[in-house]
Amino acid sequence: MSTTRTFRITVRGSFDGLTDDQRAELLAAAPEHDMLRAQFTAEGHLSYDLAARPFFTFRFLDSGEAEEDILDATARAELAAESWLAERGYGFKQLKSQAQDMSLAPLGKRQRREAARSGA
Repeated sequence: MSTTRTFRITVRGSFDGLTDDQRAELLAAAPEHDMLRAQFTAEGHLSYDLAARPFFTFRFLDSGEAEEDILDATARAELAAESWLAERGYGFKQLKSQAQDMSLAPLGKRQRREAARSGA
């Protein structure tokens, strides 16, 4: 019996060589990309605060059957982030990814309490 693993992938980088028009476009769209609205989604959620710094973060949610599937999920996330930026003509640099297999993440305090209750 196989179980589905959930992966959270974060792709970070910085905008590079933006034109004045691109910068204005990103600043106009900033409310929908606010850090406070950040979430992990299959399509990838972009967040940034261009008024403060040139950095951005994409958050992706993916899944796989085995622990090693996280490598393919990370590659898909990086490609999706690069594609999104390239389609809009946004320059970027220093792209870095970090992935977490949620099945291996430690349980939080509330999750430990619920697990203890259901096991009792």
